[in-house]
Amino acid sequence: MKGRQIILDHVNGREAAALIVDGRLEDLLIDGDDPRPGAIYRAVADRPVKGQGGLFLRTPDGTAFLRQVKGIAPGDTMLVQVTGHAEDGKALPVTQKLLFKSRYAIVTPDAPGLNVSRSIKDDDLRDTLLAIAHEVMGDSKMGLILRSSCAEADPEDIGEDIAEMADLAVAVLADTEGEAECLTEGDGPHAVAWRDWVEPAEIITQAGSFASHGVLEMIDALLDPRVTLAGGGHAFIEPTRALVAVDVNTGADTSPAAALKANITLGRDLPRLLRLRGLGGQITLDLAPMPKKDRRAFEMAIKAAFRADSIETVLAGWTPLGHYELQRQRVRQPLTTLLEPRG
Repeated sequence: MKGRQIILDHVNGREAAALIVDGRLEDLLIDGDDPRPGAIYRAVADRPVKGQGGLFLRTPDGTAFLRQVKGIAPGDTMLVQVTGHAEDGKALPVTQKLLFKSRYAIVTPDAPGLNVSRSIKDDDLRDTLLAIAHEVMGDSKMGLILRSSCAEADPEDIGEDIAEMADLAVAVLADTEGEAECLTEGDGPHAVAWRDWVEPAEIITQAGSFASHGVLEMIDALLDPRVTLAGGGHAFIEPTRALVAVDVNTGADTSPAAALKANITLGRDLPRLLRLRGLGGQITLDLAPMPKKDRRAFEMAIKAAFRADSIETVLAGWTPLGHYELQRQRVRQPLTTLLEPRG
């Protein structure tokens, strides 16, 4: 089926959202049991981590870890925001740089200034959006980023969105006294879909839509480590305790360019494949053997692919053994964990 579909449903009792583009699953969100990224806590400093420049914090949902902190003593309270999911047995990653994000606006208390997304090129539109921002924000010292979705939005909707996020930010920033507490819970899959999947799409909300539109079969396919690549190659994506291993093979193609084609195909689709499976951390690619002269073409393809991806990923490069390594932020829980029934 051609076009975009956003399907809102539930899986195993968990809220879920799927983005389908031209019949292919492009993104999948399933609510988990861990605190959601974006949740904001009033946390209490516990103990520093010597040699790492970090600090453990107490929150209502367990221990959190804050990096690169100075001048904070045990017992101090502070506002922090969840940045991702923790591995089993590890502390929740948080930051003191709070963001209040919605469909059209991002309020940035620690970064003053009113800004418009660079993807909006029309000067008249940029001036109009900045005028809306100035009117709503007034003399606020907080910063604001107007997102690319503003390009096609109604000015009244943009103004209401800015005001709502600014009011929320003011309320949260004023709530600094007291014991550890969750101040905002973060957005669930349906809210994130509305917030981030902004291109025109058919919205489907009927119960059972995952089954009737084939999403459940697509999810089942994600549990198979084997991935068929266009052109006849295939790959295996297998998470371990230490890292995610990706093995690329050419399949039946024995032509001189087979390895490069398979590797480039994998590189271009790797952000989607990792995103759908909720995989992050250290990722090691065992690519199909190819001459070193072909590495540049592969590097260009994979860099372009991750440049367009919303999840922060560092492309570390080649190892002495010829593997290619990445480090990806853990902003989602592994799909295998999310598919477990709620206890």
